[in-house]
Amino acid sequence: MRVHELAKELELTSKDLLALLRERGVDVKSHMSTLEDDTTALILEERGVGAAPAKAEQPPAPAPEAAPAVEPPPAAAATGKPAPPPAAPAKPVAKPAGPKIIKIRGGIIVKELAALLGIKPNLLIGEMMRMSMLATINEKLDFPVAAKLAAKYGFQVEHERRTAEHTSQKVEKLDPTEDRPEDLLPRPPVVTFLGHVDHGKTSLLDRIRSSTVAAGESGGITQHIGAYTVDLNGQSITFLDTPGHAAFTAMRARGANLTDIAVIIIAADDGIMPQTREAIAHARAAGVAIMVAVNKIDLPAANLDRVMVQLQQESLAPEDWGGETIVCPVSAHTGEGVEHLLEMILLQSEVLEINANPNRRATGFVIEARMEAGMGPTANLLVTNGTLKVGDAILCGAHWGRVRALINDHGMKVNAAKPSTPIKCLGLSGVPEAGAEFTVTINDRKARDIAQVNSQERKSAQLAPPVKKTSLDDLFTQFQDQQEHELRIVLKADTQGSIEAILHALGEITSAKISLRTVHAGAGSVNTGDVMLASASDAVVLGFHVGKESGVDSVAKHEGVEIRLHQVIYELLDEVKQAMIGALGPSFQERVRGRAEIRQIFDIGKSGRVAGCMVVQGSIIAKLRARVLRGGDIQYTGNIVTLKHFQDTVAEVREAQECGIRLDFEGIEVGDVIECYQVDEVEQTL
Repeated sequence: MRVHELAKELELTSKDLLALLRERGVDVKSHMSTLEDDTTALILEERGVGAAPAKAEQPPAPAPEAAPAVEPPPAAAATGKPAPPPAAPAKPVAKPAGPKIIKIRGGIIVKELAALLGIKPNLLIGEMMRMSMLATINEKLDFPVAAKLAAKYGFQVEHERRTAEHTSQKVEKLDPTEDRPEDLLPRPPVVTFLGHVDHGKTSLLDRIRSSTVAAGESGGITQHIGAYTVDLNGQSITFLDTPGHAAFTAMRARGANLTDIAVIIIAADDGIMPQTREAIAHARAAGVAIMVAVNKIDLPAANLDRVMVQLQQESLAPEDWGGETIVCPVSAHTGEGVEHLLEMILLQSEVLEINANPNRRATGFVIEARMEAGMGPTANLLVTNGTLKVGDAILCGAHWGRVRALINDHGMKVNAAKPSTPIKCLGLSGVPEAGAEFTVTINDRKARDIAQVNSQERKSAQLAPPVKKTSLDDLFTQFQDQQEHELRIVLKADTQGSIEAILHALGEITSAKISLRTVHAGAGSVNTGDVMLASASDAVVLGFHVGKESGVDSVAKHEGVEIRLHQVIYELLDEVKQAMIGALGPSFQERVRGRAEIRQIFDIGKSGRVAGCMVVQGSIIAKLRARVLRGGDIQYTGNIVTLKHFQDTVAEVREAQECGIRLDFEGIEVGDVIECYQVDEVEQTL
């Protein structure tokens, strides 16, 4: 019997029993030791408890098959006493458990992370403050930050991988196997016209449509669905009618890259304009084939050679000049060269080998959607693969339904739509957003179940702020895996000369860990188009001597795009250089506090001029810096000399109030906007 069992039987503490055994001359080194049977019986008898149970009463324990014989110790052999039974084998000591693992898909809200870690949100926020990070309970954290916080509490964060069961609840590619090469057939190319305003994009598209409509179809195109199919010698071309490159990139930012070929429209009398360069940058960022159509060659001021030279400067060398870019002179007014343009588009599509499998369930994207009287929700779709048929169960994001009717671009009802066919679809449960992906499911129940899951995830995503796509502060953490990465930038500067100087200086920055690529460079203020391009390309917007147009900050916050403005070229270059070598220090973030519009100017003699203003946004604060914007361009940057509300000198004037502002700048004009801003220092969080 063990010592602690005997102590329990005698109602003694182990300490008292050990003392009693030592008085009896019994050598006990531990209170877990096993006593001999005669010793146990003697102690029990003295204490009046009774003899220990005999061995025969206990069932013998089966001996292990391969148990080695245990020889009695020498001391036992000398005394002749029976050897004590061997001690029970020690239990294996459990190895210390590794870090606990939690799985997240990507970003996670502070409150949810605290729940996974088993701590209160305020403790997690306090830990973030010690790491120089400020966050609210509902703020979304990206994966590296979540992993760093979890490590402090002994947790390891992993990316959650979707299981087969989970994947079946999502919008999946419904054919289990990939398309076999023998199943792929040529499909019509999808073409988009991009270019400067008033260079003839719409006129040229109208000319193409009117010249290819069959003679028997009086009235021409009657159904506007955002895309049109034209036929030429038995072959088809689909033209996607987008309002401009901004809409083109906005759809691409949502994941819908619909275009196969982008045709840049350039007026022969104007040449390449700023919006033309933007269109070229957007097309390059999308990774689509680029062709050029030089319009208005019938005008007396047309200069085709000048356009060719400008194209070479944009790295679009024409084929006639030894390059690879197809350039087609056309006239939307007379129709000259239109058929040649279509032939070259078909030739380009053959080179690209644009194929699809029509013998499968359809997939594609939404061009646009609306609620129409008498029809309900209607969606203009572009089928990219498979064949869409009447009666198919269709799923589009959080909406589903059964196709009740299909209407083509001529306003006629059809039973099916093959790849690259634009079609109007009736039967969805709601109005999807432009650029959303649609797919055909096995049945209505499957479509409804997946739509409900998508709807719940969409609501959760709307409640949480977006995760930043790319920022200079996070570059170092992004290339910790020693793989080569790329920093993409959208550059905006005040003049073309500044752009060339900055691009030349950026080209001389080298790094073994990260490369630099300029997605777009242009003159003028940062606008929403620049933000959408940066969002679609996962780029950072850098500005030099420029401001931001109204509404840019809200779009950038929604899209998760970082904008950095600089007044000194060396600061811009140093920031990029330090980011590329992983040594970025504290950054400075500009925050606009208010905007006031100049309604009237008062001349007060030697004291200068006072701007009579109306605060149209936020607040004007006297101690902060201000700048004068005219048409989006910065005219002056400096301090506010005097801020008055009626006759009183005040420290702040709020929105919808009148005020008088005096700056150390005499060039103010009626209609200018005075922007009040502050610069905050943001610590780097690596």
